[in-house]
Amino acid sequence: MARDPHRDQPILRSGAPLDEAVGIMIMVHGRGGSPRDMLALSLELDRPQLSCLAPTAAGGSWYPYSFLEPLERNAGPLNSALRLLQAALDKATAAGFPAERVVLLGFSQGACLALEFAARNARRFGGIVGLSGGLIGPEGTPRDYPGAFDGTPVFLGCGDSDPHVPKRRVDESASVLERMGCVVTKRIYQGMGHTLNADELAAVRDLLDHFLAGKGPTGLA
Repeated sequence: MARDPHRDQPILRSGAPLDEAVGIMIMVHGRGGSPRDMLALSLELDRPQLSCLAPTAAGGSWYPYSFLEPLERNAGPLNSALRLLQAALDKATAAGFPAERVVLLGFSQGACLALEFAARNARRFGGIVGLSGGLIGPEGTPRDYPGAFDGTPVFLGCGDSDPHVPKRRVDESASVLERMGCVVTKRIYQGMGHTLNADELAAVRDLLDHFLAGKGPTGLA
């Protein structure tokens, strides 16, 4: 297995041109998905003031095994994926957008990757959205990440019947991020499997509206 499979993968862009955007949204697709899926989601979110960056996983997968497996099983591809997210953040910074003007959003495996990247690189982000995902690693993984989020708003949404993401991992992720200084809104949807729903999209739009307005973090109703 290649140790750095995502090294030369492209980062697609859509939305406002970088020199006209109010902020950046880095959108991370799930296993078997593509960056074009995430750019299509950006159209549903309908916030044209944002420029969207969508990195591409080699072979459609960021890492080969479940996010609940021991970290060493996924280590090479996972570390490569984390570096590609750093490259996307560096692209935003180079365009004049510091982390506090960047929102990280991921779905499924992309949510796991986005949350893990944020936790390992804690600082004030514009926002973090994890849809059907959680922090990476097996039960009992130490969560002694350095740094602090300084009030970064976070939305976590997941179904209680998701076959890939246990509710307890979403709960744990919310607790870890709160401890590190995030303002977390968590919604668990009864009977929902591994998908998105309209309430989640509305919550993300609300988070983006506060971000675009330059308001501080808010708990969502």
